[in-house]
Amino acid sequence: MNFLAPTSLLFGLTIPVVVVFYLLKRKRVVKLVSSTLLWQKFISETQASAPFQKLRRNWLLILQIIMLILAVLALSRPYFATHAKSSQLRVLILDASASMQATDEMPSRFEKARKDALQWVDSLRDDDKMVVLQVAGTTEVRQSETGDKSALRRAIQSCQAIDSPTRLVPALKMAESLVRDRGKDSNSEIHLFSDGAVPDLKEFENKALPLIYHKVGQGANNLGITGLDVRANPEDATQRAIYVSVMNFSTNKMETELELSLDGKVVDARHLAINGGETSAQVFLASQTSDGVFTVHLTTQDDLAADNTASIVSLLPHPVKVLLVTRGNRFLERALRSTPNVELTTAPDLGNDGSTYDFVVLDNVIPTVWPIGNILAFHVMQTNWFDKVSQVDSPAIVDWKATHPLLRYVGFDNVPIGKSFAVKPPSWGVSLLDSPQDSLMVAGELGRQRIVWVGFDSLESYWPYRFSFPIFIQNAADWLNPANAKSSQLLVRAGDAFRLGLSQPEASAQITLPDGATRKLTLETNANEIVFGDTFHQGIYRLHVGTNDTTFCVDLLDADESNIKPREELVLGSYTKVAATKLQRTNMELWRSIAAIALLVLMIEWWYYHRRTA
Repeated sequence: MNFLAPTSLLFGLTIPVVVVFYLLKRKRVVKLVSSTLLWQKFISETQASAPFQKLRRNWLLILQIIMLILAVLALSRPYFATHAKSSQLRVLILDASASMQATDEMPSRFEKARKDALQWVDSLRDDDKMVVLQVAGTTEVRQSETGDKSALRRAIQSCQAIDSPTRLVPALKMAESLVRDRGKDSNSEIHLFSDGAVPDLKEFENKALPLIYHKVGQGANNLGITGLDVRANPEDATQRAIYVSVMNFSTNKMETELELSLDGKVVDARHLAINGGETSAQVFLASQTSDGVFTVHLTTQDDLAADNTASIVSLLPHPVKVLLVTRGNRFLERALRSTPNVELTTAPDLGNDGSTYDFVVLDNVIPTVWPIGNILAFHVMQTNWFDKVSQVDSPAIVDWKATHPLLRYVGFDNVPIGKSFAVKPPSWGVSLLDSPQDSLMVAGELGRQRIVWVGFDSLESYWPYRFSFPIFIQNAADWLNPANAKSSQLLVRAGDAFRLGLSQPEASAQITLPDGATRKLTLETNANEIVFGDTFHQGIYRLHVGTNDTTFCVDLLDADESNIKPREELVLGSYTKVAATKLQRTNMELWRSIAAIALLVLMIEWWYYHRRTA
């Protein structure tokens, strides 16, 4: 047994003082005092006028000595050390992401994690230090290195769970740097309080990381909205198609009502019954006469409410003005004309910067003036796009990024290519089509210009004869359309920053949060963009800048976060696994138990007296 306050044992010197009082004889002075059975017996045995008497066995003396011993022990704070070892620095990481709002722990996982974290603060020794990090969409340092327990408790109490997914890697890297600076012999530790609902951690490889994973959570009873999109109905241009994905993360079949509303008014609802571990894809069709916000809502009562509602801004489609610069590619022209809402103009050359068009298609033609807007380029090279370009004959297609919006429902099986440019993917773009040599297709955003680059001439391949070619052209028209690009910016994942370009400088802006509160934003004099990062709660945000109003939505839409089943272990990198620990506090203090025993002794005396006098 050890003591956190050993100097308090000096109060034990008061025990002989109590014994001395029992050696003294009572003088004959009558005083009215409250009496118990033991006091009455003591008075009857000490009727004398001599100053001292022989010490007799007295239950009251024994009880008082016991009470005094218990009080001294409680003040000295005795404890037994558990399996956790003393450390010079503890980095405490508190998971505050959306899944920690699950109510399978009372009142929530986050509150349970916070309670456990506070116990570790209580266990700090005088020479120990602690750092408090809060992790969700971003990593926040709530308390820098200190041994002040009051400051550490305030830091933990100030943490709040938000609707953001967990991005744990930055927090682990920060914690790793803190313990590494202490050296290998410091016994420093990293304590993670989480349910383990995090994305893949394979990019973080550290076999020697002193990570202790405190698992929080019990069940996986949750239905969640994991996907939401809105597009024009391909069969009826007057309607909008809303695509919703709902997944059951529990092992049991769950039922719910899925409601669709437009600007707060319910327009459709349907009953869903989803088996455990399965996803239900739903498509709603709704009429829309003006720009608005579609909201889908699950009525079921599960353990996590943060993923039961999602919203998306729906802007009515407008005609897309497209300029095709070509020397006679009928396949490409026909695919563009068949794309809905496209107003196509063809020309053999581009005589201006193309600013009057929504985007320009360059088909094996190098323009005299490069467009300033979005571009779809076939077998055309711009010197500042790529660092290195090579020519490849009959390249083989080994892979393509089917998850990218440009290649949705697009395949390249049996698509021979005669020759093509090949490039290394630049920093501003991603490779969509790969050959053994380099990339044959790149898409990205350079400055504020969206670019889709195809390295080969479509007429020197079999691609125009495949169904995937017109599908790709329609996908490209959607992705390059400035109006659609704006729509994609209006759907923000919780924790990500919302960005809005400014056509002219503004001094200030005002944003209305989902709870109705307003916040004023002060802008820099020459700012050409608004960046708003406080998107930690899902809902509908409304931004007022100058004479313009912009509505955007913040949603969770994260399958990893909605899967609230607590992980028994975390996989770091390719080879390291960290199992959930069963350890609690480092020091198991006993003063509370000692104080309870002292209270019990008083209650026994009170009960015994009243039993005898009843």
